[in-house]
Amino acid sequence: MPVPIVVNLDVMLAKRKRRLGDLADAIGISIQNLSILKTGKARAMRFSTLAAICRELDCQPADILEYVAGEEGSDRDAGEGS
Repeated sequence: MPVPIVVNLDVMLAKRKRRLGDLADAIGISIQNLSILKTGKARAMRFSTLAAICRELDCQPADILEYVAGEEGSDRDAGEGS
């Protein structure tokens, strides 16, 4: 089931003209784990990681995470009535 949270880390990286590897080094997380987060494949994120990203990119959590209404349960709803 799709999660209604979209990760806009790539957008903030572009706005700040930062590279994923540089951010990974700055916050002390592996580039592989940060990449999983960036692509939206992560199922969870520590608040400490979010805080470190916001500190390094000089942004707010809402600049990184976005709630998209209608995404919740769309797989289940697609099968109804068939």
